[in-house]
Amino acid sequence: MTVSAANVVVVEDDPDIADLVASLLRKEGYGVAVAGDGAALDAVMSHMRPDLIILDVMLPGEDGLAICRRIRARDQVPILMLTAKSDEIDRVLGLEMGADDYVVKPFGPRELVARVRARLRRASDPAPVRTNRRYAFDRFVIDLDARQFTTEEGDEVALTTGEFDLLACFVGAPRRVLTRDYILDKIRGRDADPFDRTVDMLVSRLRRKLDAASPGSALVGTVRNGGYLFTATVRPLT
Repeated sequence: MTVSAANVVVVEDDPDIADLVASLLRKEGYGVAVAGDGAALDAVMSHMRPDLIILDVMLPGEDGLAICRRIRARDQVPILMLTAKSDEIDRVLGLEMGADDYVVKPFGPRELVARVRARLRRASDPAPVRTNRRYAFDRFVIDLDARQFTTEEGDEVALTTGEFDLLACFVGAPRRVLTRDYILDKIRGRDADPFDRTVDMLVSRLRRKLDAASPGSALVGTVRNGGYLFTATVRPLT
């Protein structure tokens, strides 16, 4: 997939906003489908797997949070949420449900396009050609090149793109205190916002998934006024 040829589904019940977003993305060369609710999104995805979904939170019937959670249970397609709610708790909820990013309404067209471009670029970036980038820790195995995360028994542990990037960051620097700025730079690079709370939200989600798969492991610690510490012993695999 080239980023410019990517297909984006816009799930928005407000026709004016849907038309605006679709028009912006088509000008950038993206293929765009519009769905007014969750059922329409399902219909689109029955014949096409999108490269990105832009998902409004306030939708008739099944809301965006529920749709996000339902999609994430079966698919790791990047999801960018649009929300009219600017409270932190609302943004946290979106990320908790598995969204990769969010944009608050009213949004600037350039910001929206930039975030879409960044999400697609991150999803399409090929892994560097290396070997032996498989590591084991606790009772998990992570393959950084194949972007796979499983238990030692081979059971997949589903992570979003952001969660996997965060875990890869931790695996690359175990038993070191990593500041939020360092982590943010590693997982978001030039798209990083110094006031972004993405790290805290992703850590919360990742902790829950690790603890669910390995109860009591407590692999990600918080260091007061320092950042986060990945406590596992990481072993390279051949």
